[in-house]
Amino acid sequence: MVSPFSLTLIILLSLTSARVEAQGIKSARLLDLLIRDYALKSSGVRFKTGKLQTVQLPANSSRHQMRFRCGSLRRYGAQVKEFHLGIGVTVQPCVERLVYVRQNLDLNWSPIYYANYDLSGYQLVSPILGLLAYNSGSDVNVSDSFEIGIHAGEKPITIDFSNASTTAYGFRPLCASFENDGRVIIKDPESLSVCVAKRHGHYGLVIKSPPAPPPSMQLIKRKIGLWKVVVGSSVGTALGVKKKARMEEMERRAYEEEALQVSMVGHVRAPTAAVSRTVPIIEREHKSYPS
Repeated sequence: MVSPFSLTLIILLSLTSARVEAQGIKSARLLDLLIRDYALKSSGVRFKTGKLQTVQLPANSSRHQMRFRCGSLRRYGAQVKEFHLGIGVTVQPCVERLVYVRQNLDLNWSPIYYANYDLSGYQLVSPILGLLAYNSGSDVNVSDSFEIGIHAGEKPITIDFSNASTTAYGFRPLCASFENDGRVIIKDPESLSVCVAKRHGHYGLVIKSPPAPPPSMQLIKRKIGLWKVVVGSSVGTALGVKKKARMEEMERRAYEEEALQVSMVGHVRAPTAAVSRTVPIIEREHKSYPS
């Protein structure tokens, strides 16, 4: 069993615009492994316990390293940049050498999280802040290092986004926890821009996506005009069809009422019209002769 006084090394990694390193990386998990490799390859540098050190990384990235003992973390807690580890925090298992990695992934990296997590209805307004831990040592290969659990005690781990968020005025930020199984858990913040957590992981601030802007007056008038044309055309067509049907009905009735009779003319049957003659009136001319 490893002594509770085993040394731990905390590495604070801040990736601000390392787009070159992100080429070909489309998975949040692969991004974690890339950051882990950078962290462990330079964790052999000697540091004083509890002192913050800075190590330059390629592609405009930087990280900070600190060493703690497992027992001191549990008794006193620690402040790891935006993460506050309260008294009683534990790591499982507490290996001989433990590397804490704090990540600061700015909004340039957000497409990876949009692609790996369902953020429908929400949008990120802060960097993704992560706190992970790995076992390390001279006898441990970088590729063989495994993730160590960080668990809060009675007091939760707090993450302060006050210096990192870009929340728009009028929008209330919410805390988002990005789980390993692909779920996103949305919670209300403990206070403005401060989130709480029970374990290691990745966290960020989100807001509900603003509603779509109302259509412009020109677009509304265009839609109304189109609606009038469609309705007018439909009404005109219906009236035309109705009028045509009425005319056909009138012609049919007139034909039936004036149907010709069929008579025999010699040996031929031929239609004949009914005879209707005017009664003759004898016209008399009266000439008066002068007397």
